[in-house]
Amino acid sequence: MRPVILLLFLSSMFYISSCATSARGNWPFVYLTDNSRFILLPSREIEKSMDMAQYISASYGSQNYFINAWVKADITGIEMILLNELGVNIGELFFSDGAVTFSSPVFPQSLRPEYIIADFQLSFYNPIMLGRALEEIGLSLEIRNNTRRIYKGNDLIIEIEKTDSSVLFINHLRGYVYTIEGDFE
Repeated sequence: MRPVILLLFLSSMFYISSCATSARGNWPFVYLTDNSRFILLPSREIEKSMDMAQYISASYGSQNYFINAWVKADITGIEMILLNELGVNIGELFFSDGAVTFSSPVFPQSLRPEYIIADFQLSFYNPIMLGRALEEIGLSLEIRNNTRRIYKGNDLIIEIEKTDSSVLFINHLRGYVYTIEGDFE
């Protein structure tokens, strides 16, 4: 009788662990470098909840973009409503542990919303958990004062400077910069 119970126990443990592995295998990710695959962190790792209007100004190459957003982020997930300067909805992005959805009549369908979530997490998520996740993929996180720097070896790839009213995000590797203005106190 005991071997049957042991067999059932081992079978159920194998089944449970294989389900956990496949669920984690489907977790959204982005490449922070060409070979550093960053798996998005769970929502519970947010540093501080927020529910606020934000103004985003971004530049990539010679292009400049300006977007208003309403951002609600807490341990249950991230919601972003993107608005043009007239207050018209131009996109909605949602992230809740393992699921990212994005809809927009304006942005191209090729836009991967996971990259927006990753940048948000790099800026606003728990630095201890963020540091561990980055170490797992060969990157390092340095925090001095209100600035987060992410390195690949000695090369600075991302720099995030935070104040009470703004976040300056510079991706040195990919060549884009943006500023988020809001009440981050």
